[in-house]
Amino acid sequence: MDNTLDTQLEPQTVDTQTADNLGIPSLDLQTLDTQALRRSLHKSPNYHRHGFGHGEEAETTMKSEYHSDLIQTIRDRNYIYTQGDVTIHLAKSFGFCWGVERAVAMAYETRQQFPTERIWITNEIIHNPLVNARLKEMNVEFIQTDAQGGKDFSGVAQGDVVILPAFGASVQETQFLNHVGCTIVDTTCPWVSKVWNRVEKHKKADFTSIVHGKYNHEETIATISYAKRYLVVLNLKEAEYVSNYILKGGDKDEFLAKFSKAISEGFDPDRDLQRVGVANQTTMLKGETEAIGKLFERTMMQRYGVESLNEHFLSFNTICDATQERQDAMIEIVEEPLDLMIVIGGYNSSNTTHLQEMAIERGLVSYHIDSSDRIISAVAIEHKPLGKPLEIASNWLPAGKLRIGITSGASTPDRVVEDTIEKIFALKSA
Repeated sequence: MDNTLDTQLEPQTVDTQTADNLGIPSLDLQTLDTQALRRSLHKSPNYHRHGFGHGEEAETTMKSEYHSDLIQTIRDRNYIYTQGDVTIHLAKSFGFCWGVERAVAMAYETRQQFPTERIWITNEIIHNPLVNARLKEMNVEFIQTDAQGGKDFSGVAQGDVVILPAFGASVQETQFLNHVGCTIVDTTCPWVSKVWNRVEKHKKADFTSIVHGKYNHEETIATISYAKRYLVVLNLKEAEYVSNYILKGGDKDEFLAKFSKAISEGFDPDRDLQRVGVANQTTMLKGETEAIGKLFERTMMQRYGVESLNEHFLSFNTICDATQERQDAMIEIVEEPLDLMIVIGGYNSSNTTHLQEMAIERGLVSYHIDSSDRIISAVAIEHKPLGKPLEIASNWLPAGKLRIGITSGASTPDRVVEDTIEKIFALKSA
């Protein structure tokens, strides 16, 4: 495996000692034809990405575990529902997206298809504690992270079944599992695969991929493993720093230190920022991704001239439809006269975090929780403020009539949203 990449991206990497012990060949990501690798893998009888014909049974199980009659009632009433002193304004797009539902259903099908085999997931199937706990109850094992932050694949053996999660897995991980002789069940969301295709186009055209995302997020790690050269920028501020360097130059050592964990091996900003393509982690803020794309288009136009733009800049729309729909629904709901906003979803869910950001930008009192268990009482709620650890807020549920906005991330089942609403109703009627 690529030891340098493992050092740079510690939170999500294959244990290189395991690879060495098993004789897995190292990958030269600078020259590897990742498209050919994917095509070859797709032809393997041990690779599955379309389920096993148990879709109806999986759908029935998921409906019984995650469906909510109350949520359907609220949808039928134009997303507004009043009980006692509480009026719920539910976002018109929220919760499970198609890609998440597909991934969970495939995981359920996998256990049915392989009732006695040992099954692993290389990470959480999605960023929701309830769903992941349910899979553990089904004796699906999760790859653990070792003391150095790398993934420990030492327990995975030939013949084991390994599920790749909705946000994908890196080239290194996939190649590793293929060489070990595992059966691979790939639940990667097609929107994520679409980004990989764009990054591969950058690679073939000898462009550096600038990825708007979180460098240690599983999806971004998978995406950059398909790049020849890459730079990950977290936000518009970091993108503007890169833009200024392209236009004016600067302190190379400072640049490399600033992005030390977010660049490819041997990255040289003076050389590798002459030809750039833009892509994104699919769960980032739509508006910010668009602004970053436009920024680099203007930057390269200014640096090299309009007539030479296509020689120095490539951009494709890789914003996930579901992410965009949920953010658009959030824009709509925060315009309502709300007293407070509840955002429900896993604390490591990027798309949920961005919904919380939108509530904060609007100036709304908002609480990010991952389940109704965080609601302790009418005077105490355990929540996660943006960018901070969990804390307990007091007097969060005022007396009198309340208008409460509710939304949830793309990995949150309707049942979890129902439990939250029901708990609020119960506290207000007590």
